[in-house]
Amino acid sequence: MHYPEPIAKLIDSFARLPGIGPKTAGRLAFHILRMKEEDVLEFAKALVNAKRNLHYCSVCFNITDTDPCRICQDKSRDPSMICIVQEPKDIGAMERTREFNGYYHVLHGAISPMEGIGPDEIRITELLKRLGDDTVQEMILATNPNIEGEATAMYISRLVKNFGIKVTRIAHGLPVGGDLEYADEVTLSKALEGRRELY
Repeated sequence: MHYPEPIAKLIDSFARLPGIGPKTAGRLAFHILRMKEEDVLEFAKALVNAKRNLHYCSVCFNITDTDPCRICQDKSRDPSMICIVQEPKDIGAMERTREFNGYYHVLHGAISPMEGIGPDEIRITELLKRLGDDTVQEMILATNPNIEGEATAMYISRLVKNFGIKVTRIAHGLPVGGDLEYADEVTLSKALEGRRELY
């Protein structure tokens, strides 16, 4: 179907976003057209504001509007623990658990030879610099439970072997509330690997 150029460009812009196919892009574009003009302007302003005013924290590389970010500035957190995540959005997931009170380091990706991403393309060098002052006693590797995430975790654990830091990996396995019969073999095998003794 041929749309007027402004709506076609809007659909094309939405379609460039991850996870947005042509049909969803069309629905979003037509929704924008039905919105009040002041709401559309507010939406556009929020996009521009986020792009202009957000940057990476110089310490942990999380997305922030202050430097260092609010987490890195928080002196009530435990400096002996650092959690390694792939993307800034992963920090939000960890924080929602309210279980971790240390600091973070964002890699901005994972090692993936298939995509041409090696250790130099992610923030491993900066991580090693942070470990140089002997403050960190435990590093939690919270990379994604896929081939790239596992490879990255293994690579980092080997690198920090001589730092005298306890290196742990988040557990993988069955989701709470899930049914055993629907779990795939890899998930079940990780669940068995990560089993613990009940007292």
